[in-house]
Amino acid sequence: MALVTPTAPPNPDSHLDDDVRLIDEIRDFWRQFFVAAFNPYRPERHYMRGPGPAWRAKHGGNAEPHD
Repeated sequence: MALVTPTAPPNPDSHLDDDVRLIDEIRDFWRQFFVAAFNPYRPERHYMRGPGPAWRAKHGGNAEPHD
């Protein structure tokens, strides 16, 4: 014997909810993309590139740093 369960009648506005949700997702994607792509902070410009003057004064001007 098959069991038939009643289902809710289709909501004519459900496709509008799906469209709004899709538009929101697209908007969020582009917002995150622009934030990431045009972020002015570039950490690679701020990392230390080698020993500075204090290290050279302590170890001598011609000393090579140890890796």
